[in-house]
Amino acid sequence: MEKRYSQMTEQELMEEIRYLNEKAKKAEQMGMPNEMAVYERKRVMAESYLLDPDDFMSGQRYRIKHDGGTFFVKYLNGVFAWGYRDDSEEKEAIPIALLELYDY
Repeated sequence: MEKRYSQMTEQELMEEIRYLNEKAKKAEQMGMPNEMAVYERKRVMAESYLLDPDDFMSGQRYRIKHDGGTFFVKYLNGVFAWGYRDDSEEKEAIPIALLELYDY
């Protein structure tokens, strides 16, 4: 039975990220964009478990990596930030590994 990311050590998470990067590259080389996207999403989740949620603040706006948009964090729940993308009124959750400081 596989371990959940929340149960893995830092070393195990790093190994998982390397494995997922390798699988994503192979999927890209084989022309399988959907499979590549799945591995990339899993990698982002594993990366989120390496971060400290306390480093992210409610009421703060962050840039979304590789997206160009911004995300206003309403609250955090585990490794997910809940809030609003750009000027949207629809609440959503994104993994904290996708957030980076936003310079106004």
